[in-house]
Amino acid sequence: MTEFAKGRFARAIRKIPDYPSPGILFYDLIPALADGEALHEVLVALDESTPKAGIIAGVEARGFLFAAALAARRGCGVLAIRKAGKLPPPVAGEDYALEYGEARIEIPVDGVDLAGQDVLLLDDLLATGGTLAAAAVLLAGRGARVLSAASVVELPALGGRAKLTAEGLDVVTLLSDDDLR
Repeated sequence: MTEFAKGRFARAIRKIPDYPSPGILFYDLIPALADGEALHEVLVALDESTPKAGIIAGVEARGFLFAAALAARRGCGVLAIRKAGKLPPPVAGEDYALEYGEARIEIPVDGVDLAGQDVLLLDDLLATGGTLAAAAVLLAGRGARVLSAASVVELPALGGRAKLTAEGLDVVTLLSDDDLR
């Protein structure tokens, strides 16, 4: 267990059994984000653990919070990767499989030039890897170089890291669910 896993941020994560369905242990990061010292701690850890990039792309919705805060700390840009239908057209999108069905994520086409940009992809949690993999494809399709796919918490048993590394992505995570039990 790392020092970060023993720290204030990890201790502030609320664990909710059987949510949103029986057998699921939900990790609620909102209390940790609401604690200023814990938020500072996670931003320092992300800053030290992830590559520098011109843009940090955060995946809806908690990924936005981490991406914006880290981008402000580093003085770089931030891009929100949204669920389908949340952005005005024109948009570029990528469909991906969920456990029960499909979903789509989108980014704006106008106003954000990703061609040749180094991008750090950031989300709060890495589970199966489907959302981060789709986001990486979406960004690359707009000409970006995705330097790393990062998350604060990883659920290793769901295979997301293996999926992302099989697609050639570097993966950075700060905590695993084992650290939080």
